[in-house]
Amino acid sequence: MLNEFPIIHTNIWDAVWAVPVVLLIVLIAHWLLKVPESWISTVSTVFALLLSIFITHRGDLAAGIFMGLFYSGAAMGTVYSLKQSYLAFRKRV
Repeated sequence: MLNEFPIIHTNIWDAVWAVPVVLLIVLIAHWLLKVPESWISTVSTVFALLLSIFITHRGDLAAGIFMGLFYSGAAMGTVYSLKQSYLAFRKRV
C-alpha cells in the first residue's frame, strides 16, 4: 500500500541541461523534421519522459515521470512564451 509520497531528488542540473536539451529536440523536430505545430507538445512530452526516466532519474519511475512532465512543461512554456513575445513585437512595430 502506498502511504508516502516518493522522494524526488532534483538539482540545478535538471534546469541547466535537461530543459535546454528538450527544447533543442523540440525545435529540431519542428524546423528540420517538419513536425506539425499541433504535435510539438507531444514530441516534447515523449522526449522529456524518455530523458527523465532513462537518464536523469533512472531507477525511480515515479520521480522520472514526475520530472519528465516538468521538463516538458518548462520547454513548451519557453517555446510558447517566445512565440507570443515575437508576435506581440511584430504587431507593435
